[in-house]
Amino acid sequence: MTTRHLVDPELLAMADNFPAMMLSDESLPAIRASIAAMLAAVPLPDLPVVSSDIHIPSGDGDRTVRCLLVRPVEIATSAPAILHFHGGGHVLGVPEMDAPMLHRWSHELGCLILSVDYRLAPETPAPGPMDDAYAALAWLNAEAAALGIDPARVAVSGTSAGGSMAAGLALLARDRGEYAIAFQHLDQPRLDDRLPDNPSTGEFVWTRDNSAWCRAALGGQDDPYAHPARATSLTGLPPAFIGVGALDLFVDECLAYTARLSRAGVAVELIVYPGAFHGFTVAAGASVAVRANEDGLRALRRAFAA
Repeated sequence: MTTRHLVDPELLAMADNFPAMMLSDESLPAIRASIAAMLAAVPLPDLPVVSSDIHIPSGDGDRTVRCLLVRPVEIATSAPAILHFHGGGHVLGVPEMDAPMLHRWSHELGCLILSVDYRLAPETPAPGPMDDAYAALAWLNAEAAALGIDPARVAVSGTSAGGSMAAGLALLARDRGEYAIAFQHLDQPRLDDRLPDNPSTGEFVWTRDNSAWCRAALGGQDDPYAHPARATSLTGLPPAFIGVGALDLFVDECLAYTARLSRAGVAVELIVYPGAFHGFTVAAGASVAVRANEDGLRALRRAFAA
């Protein structure tokens, strides 16, 4: 079965030309190595923000966690902050992949952004990546005064696997009760360790086979912090925004998680974009991508104004 006839016409070029990728133990090193060249070809917007590479304590001996810190050149006192996680199936990626978007967010929202270079599977399976996420949350709170941010206005955000990290961290922070998270911004999040049975999803960009390999590489089955859909209760979580394409492999997970959040009394906004597959928001100029990116920015702006 093909779903090409369901694809938004403005996304057809991306669907047809996106490089085929088959993840495996053998292919992973080369795919990771190609990211540097990809990043070099993407210019950063000319905005009054500064970014720096920093290392924060991991809480595990002398090991540190690398992060990308982005902030406006001039930032207000007690500014909001976003703790951000990149995508890549938990096996690929670096914070710099999202640098253009993070620069724009920092400028338009007047916020500090800390994007975490969390450890990747299969070298570091669950719970290792979430340990890094929690260390970053702890550091933001410990350094809030020095950074000039308001610890009561810290949002978590991520795309794809990063959305899973953000949702899992919201659960972990709730359960430990040490630090507050004000908002969850979940962009096309992978929320479950179980693959959906939906033949209308997963044909383009992010396939069922690649997702199955990544879920196995991460491990942690039944761990709600690695797979938020496994949480027995979603009560007490911060408000959430979830955006996902109708043809995305993860759409069923997002629909189910939204329903559970709503039943648990958590304010949640879900937008499903017709004709859109996983990763569609990078399709420059496509109306649905522009709309989705603006929707996410609007949700963050509203959360910080609350």
